[in-house]
Order: sequence, then structure tokens, then C-alpha cells
Amino acid sequence: MKPFESAPELLTVARRVMWFKEPAESLAEPIHFLAHVMTYGDEQDINAISKAGVGLDHFREVLDNAPPGIFDKKSWAYWHLKCKRLEPPALPVRKLDVP
Repeated sequence: MKPFESAPELLTVARRVMWFKEPAESLAEPIHFLAHVMTYGDEQDINAISKAGVGLDHFREVLDNAPPGIFDKKSWAYWHLKCKRLEPPALPVRKLDVP
């Protein structure tokens, strides 16, 4: 997925859901940004990113490449249902390379 352009509505959402980064930096990582929107965003955030061209195909790509540690069980189940995926897999987990 390509990085998002710095549209005002996307910057506003990025500032709210990824408060720990600069908004433009968040938009440069679209999978990570959308995972945060899908977990922490509200209806206004979803409407704002939808107006900027984000749709179900983007959300499906996030689910297929979800970074571990962002989604909670409720959001994970909701977005799989919203994307017409009836049985969500287990939440993504971090893999540690321990010798």
C-alpha cells in the first residue's frame, strides 16, 4: 500500500489515533496508520478517511498484514466481519528470535 498524501482530514485523524508520532510520519506508514484507525478510531474518523478514498480493500490489506500488538479482540472481530470474513484468525503476535 502506498503512503497517504497529507490531506487535512487524514492529518487530523492521524494526530488523534497516533498521538505519539507526527501526523505526516504516521501517514507514511499506511498499514500501521490504518490499523490504529481500525482499533482506536471512531465513526467520524472512519468517515473522514473514507472521504479521502480509503475503502474496504484498504482495510482487507491491513487485516492481511496486521502489525502485532495494535488490534484488540473486539476490533479484530469487527473488522473481519465488516470485510465479509466470517471467521477471524488469531490475533497477530510478535515473534521473538530467541536462540
